[in-house]
Amino acid sequence: MPAENDLPNVFRLVVVPGVTPDKWARVWSERLPDVSLELVPATAADAAALLREQADAGLLRLPVDPDACHAIPLYTETTVVVVHREHLLAAADEVTVAELADETVLWPLDDVLGWPGTPAAPAPVADYRPETTAEAVELVAASVGVLLVPQSLARAHHRRDLTYRVVTDAPTASIGLAWDRDRHTDLVEEMIGIVRGRTANSTRGRGPAPADKPAPGKPPAAKAPVKAAGRATPGRDGGRRGAAAPRTPAKKRRGR
Repeated sequence: MPAENDLPNVFRLVVVPGVTPDKWARVWSERLPDVSLELVPATAADAAALLREQADAGLLRLPVDPDACHAIPLYTETTVVVVHREHLLAAADEVTVAELADETVLWPLDDVLGWPGTPAAPAPVADYRPETTAEAVELVAASVGVLLVPQSLARAHHRRDLTYRVVTDAPTASIGLAWDRDRHTDLVEEMIGIVRGRTANSTRGRGPAPADKPAPGKPPAAKAPVKAAGRATPGRDGGRRGAAAPRTPAKKRRGR
């Protein structure tokens, strides 16, 4: 890694709604106190463009364009259905897709699941598409329909008159750390180490650590041979080196 005075003084990290980077930001400030971590909020639709133009890395919803970005999957979110507290589904601990068949699903334009608008949609989709998830939440509160989102978004838009339940067999959304393919810098590598849970003293590298090499003039230590049951390692003369001489076979009896 370059000397501290060679590093940029800021690292910009795009963050999409629902992602909470507090733990990683705290570790960053402890390890790199001279490099400010600047969080750049972005919608899921705008995140990739901001990453390429204005940031060093991003916590984005997957997948990303593999031709433009590298990405490391971090975790997969649970999908939930957001309902009014007085809705029948609120009485259940969790629900299945089949139990949504009689509901009207709100499908906002900033949807990140990509599921309600497919032929496999769990229920009829409302004709009107809200501009944002926040607007869809307002409609749920007015009992217009229900909303399917990753659990983090349900928490981000929490209201006292709403609740949510896990949909056990619904498609899910994943979060990953992404960066431009042409900008894999040392600071990006530091962020990779932090989100992967590497310790400050762990070896940092972009590939597997090479095997230890013997010191010059010193032959590598020999590995203990693996013995196979009932077999011996042959020497030059067909016998086993270092082994006791084979017993002379008993003479055959003369014929009668």
